[in-house]
Amino acid sequence: MVSSKISRRRVMAGGVLASAMVAAPFVRGAYAAGKLSMGFWDHWVPGANSATEKAVKEWAEKEKVEVQIDFITSQGNKLLLTGAAEAQAKSGHDILALSTWLPSRYAEQLAPVDDLMPELIKQNGAVNPTVEYLGKIKGHWVGVPATVGSQIKGPCSRIDYMKQYAGIDVQAMYPAGSPPKADNWTYDTFLKAAEACQKGGHPFGIGLGSTADNVDTAGAIFHGFGAMLVNEKGDITVKTDAVRQALDFYKKLMAFLPPDVPAWDDASNNKFLVSGQASLIMNPPSAWAVAKRDAPKVAEQLWTHGFAQGPKGRFAPFTPYFWSIWNFSKNVPAAKSLLMHLSQPDVVESMVVASGGYDLPSFEKMTLFKIWQEEGPPKGTLYHYPNPYNHQILSVAGAPAPHSIAERIYTQATQTQMAVRYFKGEPLEKTLAWAEGELEGFMRN
Repeated sequence: MVSSKISRRRVMAGGVLASAMVAAPFVRGAYAAGKLSMGFWDHWVPGANSATEKAVKEWAEKEKVEVQIDFITSQGNKLLLTGAAEAQAKSGHDILALSTWLPSRYAEQLAPVDDLMPELIKQNGAVNPTVEYLGKIKGHWVGVPATVGSQIKGPCSRIDYMKQYAGIDVQAMYPAGSPPKADNWTYDTFLKAAEACQKGGHPFGIGLGSTADNVDTAGAIFHGFGAMLVNEKGDITVKTDAVRQALDFYKKLMAFLPPDVPAWDDASNNKFLVSGQASLIMNPPSAWAVAKRDAPKVAEQLWTHGFAQGPKGRFAPFTPYFWSIWNFSKNVPAAKSLLMHLSQPDVVESMVVASGGYDLPSFEKMTLFKIWQEEGPPKGTLYHYPNPYNHQILSVAGAPAPHSIAERIYTQATQTQMAVRYFKGEPLEKTLAWAEGELEGFMRN
């Protein structure tokens, strides 16, 4: 008998890429004397890694598999670099956590999990279209949607400021325990609220820098106008009325934001909220969690809820993680068995609880865990965070373009750059022409 052995390390590495293969039917069984290594995202929430570690250890003891876990930080792109190095070397972990665009980038080097996903969907409910867009490549699933790290970056509002300056009761609009009452929460209302809060001395904290939080917000706003830079066929569609409308909206919005928002990174909006200055930011509950620890009076006034509705729908930024198996793994059957275990409702709930409600499962039946109803202060502040009523469409910036192009739109922050250029006085058609040139370059490279 081989005892399970779990080690914790922080890993760093170096670079490359990949598309899909057909899998044999999944069969549960024993994996005696086998070994399995996995690289998971190192959670920012203290103690959150423990739930994943416990679940792996339970599975390992049952299946008699020797396991090694590495919790790899995303700071300094270490998790990203680890994936690139392992893809190039064709050696490393059996299972690796991959975010957003990475399953498509490495698809040719990932073991398909087509045998797992139908069973998981039947058990846990459908996944949202963004998860399918990012994780199902050329008709094959190349990763199981991970609970840990997946998040919606929707509005987190100050209850008091929104009520005092904008006349909006966010708790009544998104009541804990009940469906949203947000028919009037539109882009027009959003702009009026931004203006009112700015005049009240507590503006919205929405960044327009080049990092993920800024890009994700831009993606949701563009989707709300039906604005895409490149369509699913790979055609450049930047010179459309929908894109012009999205940029006009951003130009109006930026007039009510702090003047330095083009330089903001992912920490800027969090700090702005925790300091007591912001009326609203776009973020998962990380800023609220920090406020609960460092500025409890601020935390007591925070409410996480759905985004405003644009002319073409109500969209929210969603950035999922996946657990993927390298096709050079020497123990693919054991890896698949572990991923099935990590996707069971009780295991998933333990991860969500350990993260304080931050982590979001991608399956439809997993949006009503008690933690989101009970977490506080104020109690119920996270109730609408997991989108329990499918009130909004979960989206990712760059979609629906082919993955290689969409990833460049995302990583190069094309949409936020367009908004900033136009706001600073560049003629609209010149901004569109600049973006068109950028997109043509993405397609050549």
